[in-house]
Amino acid sequence: MTLNIKNHPCFNDTSRHKYGRIHLPVAPKCNIQCNYCNRKYDCMNENRPGVSSKVLSPKQALFYLDGALKLSPNISVVGIAGPGDPFANPEETMETLRLVREKYPEMLLCVATNGLDVLPYIEELAELQVSHVTLTINAIDPEIGQEIYAWVRYQKRMYRDRQAAELLLENQLAALQKLKRFGVTAKVNSIIIPGVNDTHVIEVARQVASMGADILNALPYYNTTETVFENIPEPDALMVKEIQEEAGKLLPQMKHCARCRADAVGIIGEINTEEMMQKLAEASLMPKNPEEDRPYIAVASLEGVLINQHLGEADRFLVYALDEEKKSCSLVDSRPAPPPGGGKDRWEALAAQLADCRAVLVNSAGNSPQSVLNARGIEVMAMEGVIEEAVYGLFTGQNMKHLMKNTLGHVCKSGCSGTGNGCD
Repeated sequence: MTLNIKNHPCFNDTSRHKYGRIHLPVAPKCNIQCNYCNRKYDCMNENRPGVSSKVLSPKQALFYLDGALKLSPNISVVGIAGPGDPFANPEETMETLRLVREKYPEMLLCVATNGLDVLPYIEELAELQVSHVTLTINAIDPEIGQEIYAWVRYQKRMYRDRQAAELLLENQLAALQKLKRFGVTAKVNSIIIPGVNDTHVIEVARQVASMGADILNALPYYNTTETVFENIPEPDALMVKEIQEEAGKLLPQMKHCARCRADAVGIIGEINTEEMMQKLAEASLMPKNPEEDRPYIAVASLEGVLINQHLGEADRFLVYALDEEKKSCSLVDSRPAPPPGGGKDRWEALAAQLADCRAVLVNSAGNSPQSVLNARGIEVMAMEGVIEEAVYGLFTGQNMKHLMKNTLGHVCKSGCSGTGNGCD
């Protein structure tokens, strides 16, 4: 099989107005902490890496891709770019690529990674005909690198400062060399951070060009609140232009980067449509493995009418099923919550209690229960409003944006009493 790599809109400027791409958000964990990155926020108008409305399992991602192609048949590329790093989540990443390659043999596949953990997977990436891999390399001098990265987690150990920067760089350059040995097109992203590496990007370009990189994307960093670099302004257009022109003497330049979200879909530069985001939401509510039977949705409610209770404060969960004949939902069970305390064990017990539920609707929830329940295939959704409207709408794939809240993974305020109800 020969893939038409000219149809990749990120690597070919002439293709970007004709062909679209889709990023499948299957990789939530990250193995490094960049000082410019904050993955907590999700504003639909915010185009930057690390942001995604949902995280999908590989099989949910395939279901989403099926629906997305019906809405946007000009999609030529399936990519994985987070919202963490694909190879901090290697099982999910590789399984997704296998599923897509099997069902869509003509589709271009690509991944974007920081390069720390990709080395063991390059041979299989080549076997799967992953035609393009992007490595983000912001520095080739560890003195500069240690200003950019707070820490690196490699093989279950944490590294900081210069040691972290040296380890990351070593793996990045080894990955670049190996990708080229296996014939994979390699793009290098180098993020321009004023006062940190803006005068160093040309040295990055020179180094990666000598090692066979195919194209460089010297792109302005995105100023994000609640990060170490939140007080550093974004580079102006003249700085970016001058760096790209100088780097262009060493490598072809990508100049149309839109700093895409981890769930970006469609033509580069266009905001995800509401219809496409609804497909993403539908996919996230599918069982993580379609073979599983998850016919129910659970709700935390004080009185059984409204979604108005924090996950950790609920003493019981109401369980609803879809009644297709009556075109409504019906209450089928009321299940007691595990007693407070016990930490993660409490949430494991709750996951077992709700094992046949595809989602649990709450007024708010902390990070720890959300993580455990999501890992067990149960979507934790912060909503408010009438139970029947929300549950029926979710069962039937309606747009429930008007009921959604942005309170998952909230941070406790200083007055928190630490009652063990699940704030963390």
